[in-house]
Formats: sequence, structure tokens, C-alpha cells
Amino acid sequence: MKKELHIFFTALMFYTRIPCPKNITHHPDYLNKATRYFPLIGWIVGSISFLAYFLFSFFLSVEIAVILAIIASILITGAFHEDGFADVCDGFGGGWTKEKILMIMKDSAIGAYGAIGLVLLFLLKFKLLSEAVLYYQTNYALSSFLIFLLFVSAHALSRLTAISIIFTHEYSRDDATSKSKPIAKSNTWKEIIGAFIFGLIPLLALSYFKYQILLVLIPVFLTRYFLARYFQKWIDGYTGDCLGATQQVCEVVYYLSLFLVWKFI
Repeated sequence: MKKELHIFFTALMFYTRIPCPKNITHHPDYLNKATRYFPLIGWIVGSISFLAYFLFSFFLSVEIAVILAIIASILITGAFHEDGFADVCDGFGGGWTKEKILMIMKDSAIGAYGAIGLVLLFLLKFKLLSEAVLYYQTNYALSSFLIFLLFVSAHALSRLTAISIIFTHEYSRDDATSKSKPIAKSNTWKEIIGAFIFGLIPLLALSYFKYQILLVLIPVFLTRYFLARYFQKWIDGYTGDCLGATQQVCEVVYYLSLFLVWKFI
């Protein structure tokens, strides 16, 4: 139990800005095992994001509350995944060889592709979340609880799609100093089962209110499949930035799919 707590806090330290006990470090072995808790981190980030929305919605409009909820999720993770998304936009937008793509993604400066990608990503995320929240508030008595499950399931499932790539593909960089290199080691059944359990439970809870919601797994995992295939084609695997981009894109696809399923099916 003590070891599992250490692994969990390692995941919390690596993927968020939440303070952790002083004895927690980025030890490679613990980082590798921490992949099982990556979707669980989504529960925490989603809950904090929902709490921000819920509190601000009492005296601000839904749209502004949603924006502040998105800001809360960015602050709690330190824009970890958004940065990866921007780097992928720059790398794959401006590079035409594996070496060039990896070199661009390694650069800390953001380029035109990354800036444009982030603007469009946030616009989509804001609009889809606002539409979904307004729909729940209008049509369901348990709207607050459904919105809570919406936030948590989005963050958990999108993190599952991202981390699942390390179970099926190889890490692309040879640089041993890379921050994401330790999580790319061979994973056991504990990491795989743990990730899927924590990634799917919030969605299963949401499907209690409408079982057709499980259909969102199709577009979300199709998106994950094509992204992983695209990364494999160009850089022979994935990097930490690719995982961050996958999480962000699949989160948006989830919002879109969930809204369409809930409204039209």
C-alpha cells in the first residue's frame, strides 16, 4: 500500500503542479509504474475544473464560468498537455523528416502552427463545453452532477487514450535525458488494467443516465488510432509531446461526440 501511494504521488507530481510529499521524486522506476494512475489524475483535474465552473456559475454567465474552468485545468497541470499539443503542431507542421520534426518539437519556442493550433483548440473546447453545459442545465434535473461527470470523464478518458499509446508503440527519441523517457519502458498488466479501469469508470457512471453515451468510445479511440498511426509514419513512434497532443485532441473529440450522442441519439 505504501509503495502504491508512492507511485500515485509520483504520477501526481509529474502530471500536475499539486504539492506532494517531500520524499517523492521523479525516479524512473516509479514514473514507469505511474502510468497506471494517469487517468486517475484526470479525475483530480476534472474535479478541480468542475469546482471552478460550479463556484463561478453562481454569479457569472455559463460561458465565463466555462472559460475559468478551462483556466483552472491549465493552471493545475501547468499547461503540460497544451504545450505538447503546440509542439506537435509546430513539429509536424514545419518538419518533413523525422530528425527535423523531433528537433522542432524539442525547441521551447512556440511557432505559428502551434499558436494557431492552440487558438482553435481552445475555441472548440470552450464552445463545445458551453453547449453541453447549457444543454444539461436546460433538460435535466441532475444537471450539476451530470456536468461533474462530464468534466471528470473527459479528462480521464482522454488521458487513457494518450497513455495507451505507450502500450502499443515505441518511444521515438534516443535522448536518455528526455522527461518522458522513463514512462516508455515496458509496462506490465498492472499498468494496462489500472489505466483502463480509471479511464473508463467515469464514462460508465455517465452512461447510467443514457447508455448510448458509450458510443463516444468509437470516435475517441478512432482518433487515438489515427493519431498514433500518423506519429508512427513520420517519427517511428511517439514522444511525450505526442501523448500531450493526443490527450488534448481526444478531449475535444469526446466533448463533440458526447454532445451529439446526448442530443440526437
